Amino acid sequence: MSFPQPFFRWRPHPWHGLAVGPNAPDVVHAYIEITPFDTVKYELDKTTGFLRVDRPQRTSSSPPTLYGFIPRTYCGDRVGALLPAAERGDADPLDICVLSERPIDRSEVILNAHVIGGLPMVDGGEADDKIVAVLQNDHLWGHIRDLSELPPVLVERLRHYFETYKLVPGQSNAVEIGPAYGREHALAVVNAAVADYDEVFGGA
Repeated sequence: MSFPQPFFRWRPHPWHGLAVGPNAPDVVHAYIEITPFDTVKYELDKTTGFLRVDRPQRTSSSPPTLYGFIPRTYCGDRVGALLPAAERGDADPLDICVLSERPIDRSEVILNAHVIGGLPMVDGGEADDKIVAVLQNDHLWGHIRDLSELPPVLVERLRHYFETYKLVPGQSNAVEIGPAYGREHALAVVNAAVADYDEVFGGA
């Protein structure tokens, strides 16, 4: 019996073992950590590749989209340089928010997503961009190719979530988000994150 190619005898690490995407930077893979139904913040354990409970969300705010990261990306010097307000990248994989018409209530899934824009977020001086994408072949959102085509209220919800999801009463907010950007700059951020990954971890 022959195995299909590529074939993984063991589960690949979601960050390092999966490809960036079938047509990056336009169409990328998104590994989903959190769904719009989650009131607990999950985050990839970088050592094991499993999801770890990061923290229960303090407020009732829930992510308005699927939320995860693009495999084999890293927010280093190149990503930080694209965001003048940041001192450096946050040394994590590049985050991605994916719009889907049909409710997807499972995390730890991978999907193909068209990159359409992003939010330039600075968290404690570190570049923590949130790429915005649409699920490939989605019947409602799949045709969209730039953030400007989305209803403004959806971008507003994303901004509100990320401005408040770490907020603790009585403490100052370390998160700042600038004006949303469109597809062209988002593709540059993805390319920068791929180049940062290759420099730190080596190419595929």
